[in-house]
Amino acid sequence: MAVKVTTMNNLDIAVVEPRGSLIGGEETDELKAKARDLLEQGNRKLILDLGGVSYINSSGIGALVGIHTMYTKAGGKIKLCQMGKGVQNVFVITRLASVFDLEETRDDAVKKF
Repeated sequence: MAVKVTTMNNLDIAVVEPRGSLIGGEETDELKAKARDLLEQGNRKLILDLGGVSYINSSGIGALVGIHTMYTKAGGKIKLCQMGKGVQNVFVITRLASVFDLEETRDDAVKKF
């Protein structure tokens, strides 16, 4: 899995785009490492664009919860966007839709910051 990172406004808002399946292992480690690096560089507004994620399991959910916790403790905010129906259903079933800020599009997520 490839994780693409884009920043806007001098690192004010960072966008991380994981691709493929979030099922634990290297892909979730890479995602957490990228988020940690951004946080250490001073980023406090993170958008996770999940449009390229086709499947997520409990390990992937755990990684996202870990990133959410990391940002919250540092006074940051995280938003998720572009979720496909399958991924969105996981968030509804696990009731994490009430924990995360979910937006339809990346533009919506940027505007809500």
